[in-house]
Amino acid sequence: MSKFMALTGTVALFSTLTFAWSISGVVQSDKGEPLSDVKISSFNYAGVETTSIEGGKFSLAYEQTANNGIQAIQTAVTFKNNVITIANIKAQTITVSVMDALGKVAFSRTQHYVNETLSFDLNKTTAKGAKYLRINVDGNRSTYQLGKVVTLLKDDGPLPAIMFAKEGYQNTTYNMTKFTETNVNVTMKAGGTEPSSSSSKKVEQSSSSEKPVASSSSKIEEIIDCSGKAYQSGNHNMSVTVDGKKRTFIMHVPSAYKGDKPVPLVVDYHPVMGSGSNQLNGTTYKAQTDPEGVISLYPDGTKSADSRKMGPGWNVGPCCSDDDDVKFSREMIAAVEEKVCIDKKRVYATGFSMGGGMSNHVACFMSDVYAAVAPAGMDLNTTNSAKCNPERPISIIMFRGTSDPVCKYQGGDSGYGDGLNFLGAERNFQFWAQKNGCEGSPSKNSNGCQEYSKCKDGTKVVLCTKQGGGHEQGDGKIGWPFLKQFTLP
Repeated sequence: MSKFMALTGTVALFSTLTFAWSISGVVQSDKGEPLSDVKISSFNYAGVETTSIEGGKFSLAYEQTANNGIQAIQTAVTFKNNVITIANIKAQTITVSVMDALGKVAFSRTQHYVNETLSFDLNKTTAKGAKYLRINVDGNRSTYQLGKVVTLLKDDGPLPAIMFAKEGYQNTTYNMTKFTETNVNVTMKAGGTEPSSSSSKKVEQSSSSEKPVASSSSKIEEIIDCSGKAYQSGNHNMSVTVDGKKRTFIMHVPSAYKGDKPVPLVVDYHPVMGSGSNQLNGTTYKAQTDPEGVISLYPDGTKSADSRKMGPGWNVGPCCSDDDDVKFSREMIAAVEEKVCIDKKRVYATGFSMGGGMSNHVACFMSDVYAAVAPAGMDLNTTNSAKCNPERPISIIMFRGTSDPVCKYQGGDSGYGDGLNFLGAERNFQFWAQKNGCEGSPSKNSNGCQEYSKCKDGTKVVLCTKQGGGHEQGDGKIGWPFLKQFTLP
């Protein structure tokens, strides 16, 4: 009897996807006592928070419905006699990958400008024991499990990392292994983690050997030729090689981009345990920049060789990657400028959580590339701030919540043994005011944010504080109008 597995109808990949996860259980002390009033949140999903109740019970859930902006089409995916057939595909680029039970790619094939039925005969490849099928159409991905039935898996975002915090107890992290988990038992050790002494010390201003090399865009007035730089709208998976390692990112091209004039570029960094695709779905900036034809990039971080450190993340000091993410960012931006028509004087950085830490970081070491930055949910730490020596004053708008349980508003040790000791929102604000040579005292602007407006070279330093706010993405409705008013000198 031949094997035959099929999935027919409208494949969710091409229309609307609902991505969700949930976790419930009990949190207790190391003595077995149930703990109430434990603050529970996610490192890599914004605004997902709860508190344990009597008996230590808790429940946390997340749901996101995203429209990929691609017209739904009728298609069929079949797997018969080790041959994959995908019918009725219309795409600029399609990549089909087959993986074994461990998730290792055994076969992969990419084809361009497809408007037909595709077949892939695994009998003619080295692929053995096909368990998963991944189809990527113009940057939109779906993964199927091949068994007695073909099942569409929920892989639009990374598995959540959940944080448990309570005064008098050590912070505890729980990494989910499935998208739905129940009856989870979490144990917190008594004691807590005191902020290290460095968190209360004045930040030293020192010179740095990591001072960036000035780009030609900040030194030479140049005419930008857009000829040949029209590009298909959609999400495009791309890569560059940095220090011999392949680094990946998504280039999002909105339908308003025509390639007939230079447009701004926004680089949006994801949180720890996240991904570029996850940040693309979670950012608040794309809705603001798309109508203006702005290109946006969503890079993927990497993991540290130290398994005790969470990842993927960014190398912002003692955590959480071993790679040169500043060099990666430079190479990524340069590669994109070859493909689409970018105004090199209007390149901006934003990001959430550790992505906010990274956008603080690049303000220190890439002020010759980024005209302004907008971090959210994380500050500089005592390690990278001590080396921070930007080539020029750079405008920055920061978004922070006073009740953020992940990156505390007041700063101090992260509590996770990762070496991160944060300046805190107010000290980060003052740090950048000092770096930019701001004069006078901050005042409230029209958005209710604190603002230093009298800074060198017309730069501004802004802190938007949400009273009672948690670990949240920045507000693109405020952030984008701020960013786009600045250009490189």
